[in-house]
Amino acid sequence: MSGLKRYFPILEWGKTYDKETATSDLVAAVIVTIMLIPQSLAYALLAGLPPEVGLYASIAPLVAYALFGTSRALAVGPVAVVSLMTASAVGQFAEQGTPEYLGAAIALAFISGLMLMVMGFFRLGFLANLLSHPVISGFITASGLLIASSQLKHILGVPANGHTLYEILLSIVSNLNSVNWITLVIGASATAFLFWVRKGLKKLLLDLGLNPFLADILTKAGPVAAVAVTTLASAVFSLSEKGVRVVGDIPSGLPVPQLPSLDSELWLALAGPALLISVIGFVESVSVAQTLAAKKRQRIEPDQELIGLGTSNIASALSGGYPVTGGFARSVVNFDAGAATPAAGAYTAAGIALATLFLTPLLTHLPQATLAATIIVAVLSLVDFGAVKRTFAYSKSDFSAMAATILITLFFGVEQGVVAGVGLSIALYLYRNSRPHMAIVGVVPGTEHFRNIDRHKVVTGDRVLTLRVDESLFFANTRFLEDKIYALVADRPDIEHVVLMCPAVNEIDASALESLEEINHRLSDSGVSFHLSEVKGPVMDRLKRTDFLDHLTGQVFLSQYEALVTLDPLTAHISESHTPKKPARSDVWAGPEI
Repeated sequence: MSGLKRYFPILEWGKTYDKETATSDLVAAVIVTIMLIPQSLAYALLAGLPPEVGLYASIAPLVAYALFGTSRALAVGPVAVVSLMTASAVGQFAEQGTPEYLGAAIALAFISGLMLMVMGFFRLGFLANLLSHPVISGFITASGLLIASSQLKHILGVPANGHTLYEILLSIVSNLNSVNWITLVIGASATAFLFWVRKGLKKLLLDLGLNPFLADILTKAGPVAAVAVTTLASAVFSLSEKGVRVVGDIPSGLPVPQLPSLDSELWLALAGPALLISVIGFVESVSVAQTLAAKKRQRIEPDQELIGLGTSNIASALSGGYPVTGGFARSVVNFDAGAATPAAGAYTAAGIALATLFLTPLLTHLPQATLAATIIVAVLSLVDFGAVKRTFAYSKSDFSAMAATILITLFFGVEQGVVAGVGLSIALYLYRNSRPHMAIVGVVPGTEHFRNIDRHKVVTGDRVLTLRVDESLFFANTRFLEDKIYALVADRPDIEHVVLMCPAVNEIDASALESLEEINHRLSDSGVSFHLSEVKGPVMDRLKRTDFLDHLTGQVFLSQYEALVTLDPLTAHISESHTPKKPARSDVWAGPEI
């Protein structure tokens, strides 16, 4: 039973499901459904797909996540970034509007779902750690700008294309002479209205004395109001006959289950984009889920989340949808509306299914400019230039990865941006760890504590050199360690002992072990003994399985103070006999590094 609960979390929370919980879930589902209908249509448009595909991707995936997901508040469905990545990936193989394009998008969802499930079964969620937060933040910011710029053609009513910022803007500028002014009025008005709804409507309603819950629902229904008003105006004034592009006929009815294309060449070509979409979607989804779970002292299982998202994508593919993941805005709305279990997602799916059955004929005259306005307002909230500024102030190396991701995404494409960001992050990680922080340390007078001689007033002797290394030792940094020790010994002819202080060393790999053996041998040839101190238990266990300790010219000390007393008792006595004054804090601690 416990094994089933691992793969079917519904068996856990379903035991205590009651009327009160169901009521909370139903209320949240109503609010999210109101929000999701226009978003589903808009994101399908962003992905270059027929609008009904967005609705299809908002039904079966939500039911699948309710069965397999662990987050109580995550709202799964189409999202802006994944829609953009879908358009970028599928656009390489087929023209928008063709059956081949839709077939490739469905196959992309299926492949992505399989990858996520395999990663979940083999507990490979840690692979998402290859995407650092600056890279994710930079990618989302760039994607937000790219998405917003790609929707300007619908706001202006001009033909335009392109996958990069330069291509999109150049195409729009070259077609400015064909702007449809009616479309521009609709698009600009809808955009301004939606921004006002997001920023000021709720406050206005509260000031008028409206119930906070009702005010919240009306605020979330802002996009629905924009859709209703512009659709009515388009139908009454026959705006489609005046050049205003509308959604057109949307098929009524539920999606028909179908298998995706099994073309091996297509699958092979889509494997790379599917992997990127899987990882990006998983990172975004888990980040949101963990944040919301922490607010209620709940927890999620990242590896099971992989399975939950994987089944959601497979369900989307089998029902004619495209790749999905957990959306930030929808999940926050779901949480704030009181969703208590994943069943809220299943209820939302029922609401979307009803809309697909009965409301689609009413959307025939919906202007595409209104959907574009919905997308622009949603994605611009993802753009975070403040994060760029904060990262620049804190870490120039992380900023370089972030900036590279933003620029490459904007000017070369989304896939290239992610790959470049990940590659640069890994390269910077290896570079930083290949040059770990090392410090010569001495004893703080009157204590048994050892600190950096460049930061503190400490006592050192001429016979013993103690080097503290603040990183695990592995193949990338062992050469740096060797060069550092040889240089320090060469500059100190009176040195008789070198102690490598290892409180921060969590691992010593095979390459590092060979380097330690070489250091021990070369110091021995120079008449210098090599010692270790404060070695952690697991590291010591591995060293004992080798003959390194048999050849070590020195000793392994439990503490650095024990090493000092044994190897240089005079310096230890000077430190003990020194009665320190009450120093200013800056005399003892001069920075964050110790």
